[in-house]
Amino acid sequence: MPRMGTNIRTMSRFAALIAILALSACSYTAPQVEPVDVPAVVIVPTKVEPPKVELPEDEPPKVIEPQRLPPVAIVLTSSQPAFLDVANALASHLDEYQVYDLGDDSQAPVSILRGINDSDAGTVVAIGLRAAKSSVAMANSPVVFSQVFNHQDHGLLTDNSRGVSPLAPLDAQLAAWTEVDPTLSIIGMIVGEGHDDLIAEAQLAAQKHNVELRIQISHSDQETLYLFRRMEQDIDGFWLFPDNRILSSRSLQQILESSRRGQVAVAVPNESLLKMGATISMATQAEDIAATIARVIRKIQTDGLHSVPAISPLSAINVVTREDVTVANR
Repeated sequence: MPRMGTNIRTMSRFAALIAILALSACSYTAPQVEPVDVPAVVIVPTKVEPPKVELPEDEPPKVIEPQRLPPVAIVLTSSQPAFLDVANALASHLDEYQVYDLGDDSQAPVSILRGINDSDAGTVVAIGLRAAKSSVAMANSPVVFSQVFNHQDHGLLTDNSRGVSPLAPLDAQLAAWTEVDPTLSIIGMIVGEGHDDLIAEAQLAAQKHNVELRIQISHSDQETLYLFRRMEQDIDGFWLFPDNRILSSRSLQQILESSRRGQVAVAVPNESLLKMGATISMATQAEDIAATIARVIRKIQTDGLHSVPAISPLSAINVVTREDVTVANR
């Protein structure tokens, strides 16, 4: 077998090698070699600590103080609460201010505005129509007006003036009204000419709250009364706006009396009208108006008048129902 032949040859060579070694042993003796213990090599894993990186300590965030506002001149149409409440609320937002009352007959509006122009007032805040007309016409500093519904009739928006909405947001108004009266389905609305933006905002709010809105344009208080009597049979709510061009004390009183007889709910922008028979008041808040005016002033100071919208919207609403007034008077 091949494997066996290989083993025989290997054994023969091995035997020959033993013989040679035996013969040479007679003349040479190999030295005795002490065995040497080879130390075992032990590899110990070394734990390498990552280098310590010292992070910078967290610095407290820097508080950016609002830039100090320049002096502000507040011009009131009169000292009526609707105007005075806004002025008082605005005072807490300003660093330095002076209040001027055009209802004070001791000084003519022209003299007051001349004095404002000679002062260091950086902005003029006009509250009410008379104050807005006088300030826009004569003030050298930028004018921010409020509490004016028909600004377009008097050219109050100029290159040197901006306004604040006289109404609480219409979406918030309808949200509050439909929450108080979920049965509302068709609402009537009568306004004078020039309120396209108001109509568009009201229509969007009506669509959002699933209410049908029927709108009429009037040109006088008598026409307003006529239009209301035509629509009152088909509506369950009437949305009244403070358009003094198409309303008078007489027409307003007759609308409220007729609505009570026909059981038509009437929403008004002033709480005082609840005592005359209105159903719900959805009014602005003096603090909201003041805060909005302050933001407009600061925006004018930092970015210029061009950065401010023509009419800045409000964000809050004060809702009072006739039942609330009745309970309060008991």
